[in-house]
Amino acid sequence: MPTRRAFIGGLAAASAYAGRGWAKVGHPAYLAAARDGTGAYRLFGLDEDGNGLFSVDLPDRGHAAAAHPHRAQAVAFARRPGTFAIVIDCETGRTTSVLNAPAGMHFYGHGAFSADGTRLFTTENEFDTATGMIGVWDVADGYRRIGSFASGGIGPHDVRLMPDGRTLVVANGGIETHPDSGRAKLNIPFMQPNLTYVSLSGEIVEQVEPEASRHMNSIRHLAVSPDGLVAFAMQWQGDVSEAPSLVALHRRGAAFTYLDTPPDEHRKMQGYAGSIAFSGNGAQVAITSPRGGLVQVFDVATARYRRSISMADVCGVAPAQGGFTITSGTGEIGRPDGASAGVLIQHDVQWDNHLVALHA
Repeated sequence: MPTRRAFIGGLAAASAYAGRGWAKVGHPAYLAAARDGTGAYRLFGLDEDGNGLFSVDLPDRGHAAAAHPHRAQAVAFARRPGTFAIVIDCETGRTTSVLNAPAGMHFYGHGAFSADGTRLFTTENEFDTATGMIGVWDVADGYRRIGSFASGGIGPHDVRLMPDGRTLVVANGGIETHPDSGRAKLNIPFMQPNLTYVSLSGEIVEQVEPEASRHMNSIRHLAVSPDGLVAFAMQWQGDVSEAPSLVALHRRGAAFTYLDTPPDEHRKMQGYAGSIAFSGNGAQVAITSPRGGLVQVFDVATARYRRSISMADVCGVAPAQGGFTITSGTGEIGRPDGASAGVLIQHDVQWDNHLVALHA
């Protein structure tokens, strides 16, 4: 996979691809953080088949990234609880801005841009009060922080822009953390996850909680279809032998629709879903479990389980034409076909949690 230097040097040869925004860096389909063979942390741009188009340095382990809708620019977030996020010009490989969480706060590893790319929204924890917050950053002014508002719960992890362009959906995981305690979970017996819809100005417009029997099922990661259907992946904080469904669908104004799995396949997930995505055509939704080494696929229209695919340490998943692309900590990138992982390519890296699809 090319280094930043090799990538920059190859730009001249690729001048036929030059254009606005992401076209300048070869039209990448995905972004993914990884640790390379030297132990360094990097953010990679990948094409649809998993080939590397570019890579840029990260100061520490990454988690997810937010891709600017128009510019070849990505915001890479530190693994939670982290206090930094860096803005990368993917054309030059330069870090153009550094986002530092305000005193008393930390990031949760995810963010989302407004549709016009003028604002970035970040999930944050005000840790002394255990209040979930959404930070607001002015992109044109060098990602200057211009405000924040409540996320509607504790431990907001993922955030996505809804298709209306006016609303964010937030996965409030319900888990209280504090940097003094590292990644320890401080409130499991009385945690309260929820799915919150909030306007870009901070007004909560809808909020849905799981029933009491599922209160230890932390809502963690989100996928949103073009028609506004939200899918979310959960991580069970109780005895894994008692874990309920780890994936659900939600449409505003309705209740959650839980997607159940055959008991034997469900147990293999070990109570943990790491990432979620709709298929390229929106007909299916998939969740991954690095603990179980498993991808599970469900039919959206019928809310029924379709199949499981085995891949060691699999976590990243994103839409692909006709299905999904998946990544693993072993360096593999696959395109599931039936029960096979359908490995496309092997890289000398350890892919981190998420594979971020670009829609440029």
